[in-house]
Amino acid sequence: MASPAPASPPPPGSPAVVDRGVPMSPVHYKAWAKGTSHKFEDTWQEQRPTEIILGKEKKEMAGLAIGIASMRSREQALLHVGWELGYGKEGSFSFPNVPPMADLIYEVELIGFDEAKEGKARSDMTVEERIEAAERRKVEGNDYFKEEKLEEAMQRYEMAIAYMGDDFMFQLFGKYRDMALAVKNPCHLNMAACLIKLKRYEEAIGQCTIVLSEDENNVKALFRRGKARSELGQIDAAKEDLQKARKHAPQDKAIVRELRLLAEHDTAVYQKQKEIYRGIFGPRPEPKPESSNRLVVFWRWLVALIYSLLKFRRHKKE
Repeated sequence: MASPAPASPPPPGSPAVVDRGVPMSPVHYKAWAKGTSHKFEDTWQEQRPTEIILGKEKKEMAGLAIGIASMRSREQALLHVGWELGYGKEGSFSFPNVPPMADLIYEVELIGFDEAKEGKARSDMTVEERIEAAERRKVEGNDYFKEEKLEEAMQRYEMAIAYMGDDFMFQLFGKYRDMALAVKNPCHLNMAACLIKLKRYEEAIGQCTIVLSEDENNVKALFRRGKARSELGQIDAAKEDLQKARKHAPQDKAIVRELRLLAEHDTAVYQKQKEIYRGIFGPRPEPKPESSNRLVVFWRWLVALIYSLLKFRRHKKE
C-alpha cells in the first residue's frame, strides 16, 4: 500500500485537472485518530463512497484532499494528516467524535477522478442534472460489465453512487427520490453482480442489503444476496432470501435452479452425516430368528438332561 506524501494539486494536464469545473474524487476511506484503534469513519463498512471536490472540500478534510490529489485511480494509500489540516484545535464532539488536536490516519482508496464533463461541480447541479450524470456513469459501467471488465465497471458504478450520497438523498421526496433510486439501486445491484463474479461475497451481500433497505421485496437483491450467502455456507439465510424472491417471481428459472442446488446440498449433507454416524456406532445387530432361539434352548435342555443322568448313574454305582 503506497503512502504518498502530502502534495499540492497536480499541474494542468494531469488526470486530476479538467478544463471546466473542478476535480471530483469519489473515495473510500477509514479514519482514526493517531494512537487509537477506534475508527470514527468507515465508508467501506457503509458500502457508500464519499465525494470530495478538490478545492471545495470541507475544512476538516483539507489534509485528506491534499493527499488524494497526488494519487492515481484505484490507488490505495495510508495518509498521515496533522491536526492543523484535520479537525483542528477543538476537535469534534458530535459526529464524528474526534479528540482535540488529534493527528489523523486515513486508509484511502481513490475510486477515480470524475471529470466535470457537465461543466459544473456536483454541489452546483440541480437534482435532474445529478441524476442524469449518475445515469451516464451507470451506462458506462454496464458497457464495461458486458466486456467482463469488472473492476472498470465497478469504478463507474461507484462514481454514479457518489452522486447520490446520503446528504443528497435525504433532501429528496416524491418523484425526485423515485428518480434517484431508479439509478442508484441498479448500480448497487450491478456492483453485487460484479462482486459475486469476483467471489467477494461479503461485499456483495452489503450492496444487496442497501437496496433491500429501500425496497424489501426487490427480487434481484434477494436473489443475489441469497446466492452470495449460499456461497458462504449461510444456508438458512440463503433459503430465506431465495424463497422470498420466488414468492414474487415464481417463474424465474435462476431462482428455482438456486433453490434446487440448496436442496441437493441438504440431501448430500444428510447422506454424509448418515455415513459418519454409521461409522461411529456400527451396524445395528440383526435379531436372531425365533426358530433358532428355540433350537438353542432345546439343545441346552438335552445336554443338561444327559449330564444329570450320567451324574445319577455314577452316584448309584458308588
